[in-house]
Amino acid sequence: MANEAKTMNLFRNLLRQKGFYDDCTICIEEQSSDNKKIQKLLRNASKSGLGKGFPDFIITSSKNTNLVIVVECKADIARQKSDTLDSFKDYAVDGALLYASFLAKEYDVIAIGFSGEKKSLTSLEHYLHICKTTKAYPYFSDEVLSFEDYSNGLNSSTYKFNQDYNELIAYTKDLNEELQERKIKESKRALLISGILMALRNERFKAEYKNYKNAELLVKNLYDSICAELDNSDVPQRNKDALKRGYDFITSLSAIKDKDGKDFLTRLIDEADKRINGFMVTHKYIDTVSQFYVEFLRYANNDKGLGIVLTPPHITQLFVELAGVNKDSVVLDNCAGTGGFLVSAMKRMLEDAHGDIAKETAIKRNQLLGIEYDEEIYTLLISNMIIHRDGRTNITLGSCFEQDTEAIRKDHKPTVGLLNPPYKNKGKGTEELEFVLNNLSMLERGGKCVAIMPISCVNDVKGASSVLKGKILEYNTLEAVLSLPEELFANSKVNTVTCAVVITAGIPHPKGKKTWFGYCRNDGFIKKKNAGRIDANHTWEGTKRRWVEAFMNREVISEFSVMKEVTANMEWCAEAYLEADYSKLTQADFEEVMKNYVLFQLKCNESVDYEVNEEEE
Repeated sequence: MANEAKTMNLFRNLLRQKGFYDDCTICIEEQSSDNKKIQKLLRNASKSGLGKGFPDFIITSSKNTNLVIVVECKADIARQKSDTLDSFKDYAVDGALLYASFLAKEYDVIAIGFSGEKKSLTSLEHYLHICKTTKAYPYFSDEVLSFEDYSNGLNSSTYKFNQDYNELIAYTKDLNEELQERKIKESKRALLISGILMALRNERFKAEYKNYKNAELLVKNLYDSICAELDNSDVPQRNKDALKRGYDFITSLSAIKDKDGKDFLTRLIDEADKRINGFMVTHKYIDTVSQFYVEFLRYANNDKGLGIVLTPPHITQLFVELAGVNKDSVVLDNCAGTGGFLVSAMKRMLEDAHGDIAKETAIKRNQLLGIEYDEEIYTLLISNMIIHRDGRTNITLGSCFEQDTEAIRKDHKPTVGLLNPPYKNKGKGTEELEFVLNNLSMLERGGKCVAIMPISCVNDVKGASSVLKGKILEYNTLEAVLSLPEELFANSKVNTVTCAVVITAGIPHPKGKKTWFGYCRNDGFIKKKNAGRIDANHTWEGTKRRWVEAFMNREVISEFSVMKEVTANMEWCAEAYLEADYSKLTQADFEEVMKNYVLFQLKCNESVDYEVNEEEE
């Protein structure tokens, strides 16, 4: 006869082995909880559909008060889980997921289903249910982990990151509206936030900012703290004065001098500490500064006018993997912007260092190189690196075309180039491929360059870009070109269709060598109102892995990738060489294309009518 008491005792032993009962910060309760909030959430969570729910184990900890572990046990191992996961009363996983669905209204929940009466024959499964979401996902292995490992695993999960990042985006939008009402210029908003984040690194300022008597004193100490952090960083002395000038507007902001200026600024600092610093503590080395920059300038046209298009974080992470960045890489971005590529590269390099403190110091001090032309963006870039606790990166203010490329290659020996060059505005400006060639000129022979640019650059067969394509092939090897999502920059209100090129530096493209072309248009991100393009279905990690593996193995996949020998006067994109499988076309596909064509024609006619009416007026 099945005996669930034996199953529960087996689970207690597993908890005991992982130190749960020895940790005074951990609370393990059975059947019910003394926590009033948990009691309230479970009051309608009965497995039979009526009354309270009584999980076999409810585990919480004062170290992470937002996490609850809920466990349901069944003696019969055949009762581990049903095919539909909705037989709550009869199956372990099903019951745990029911309790998790109620607790997830206020907590992040790890739901565990455990079954079996013999130590040698048990089954254990974990599901992760993020707070305020409607779906749980399989996660973790089939073994009990320590509470710390559960907490760290939760925070490093794609599901938690996506939720927290979406909340950060929502916060930037609300903050932008508030700063707009305060009449703070769009171009100064990201600087203000980055300055606050830098000042919060100053322990004295962080401890005292709520206690200053008036706005003038608060502002003075805010600016002084920013300057102190700059002085304590390893930024070259010649650039520190320019950086301080970049922040001195804070001392004269009229919005802070209003009668409620102190309250406004104090609340702004408090929110930045909780929301932004809180995010960065949980999700290290994510370029948050660029997210604020994008949002604050969306309607100002400043970024588009300069040709600046900031790369989404998931693409900077993709490029880091395409380039094969590791702890020994020396990474160069000659169009550094706010530092998205450098931050993503630093994250990967530090992970690969596996806690080697000496190596981590070397990475931050010697292995990250950046060049930025625009003084205001350079200020954001430096603040970004300092916020991520790295003031030692070799960041240069100036034009990448005016650098001593020979000296950079000799002194630093860059092995990886990552860049998103400024895009020409209405056909005017420096060719994007000139920035790529500049980056390649500074890399060690055999180094890898990965660049994002308008796809028109690589498809040009007779213009300036075609000439530059010839130079790339003459001195370097074109390894791959990936066609990227068409709406990649939708969050920036920029319509440029882009691609990524992967190039090996210093080795002329061998005659007869084929290049890998990938049709990477669908990254799984979808547009949502007030959130932009987001990984709503949590599919990006799997998609990225498939793209990178296909590139690494040079796989030829129907309607996705192809190997093709190309010259400078040929198009460099997958679309030009992939063969369509017409057998998959349906009547619905035909109807969809015709509908889109008709809508396109209607829009064109509306545009013509509008222009004619303007001329008549």
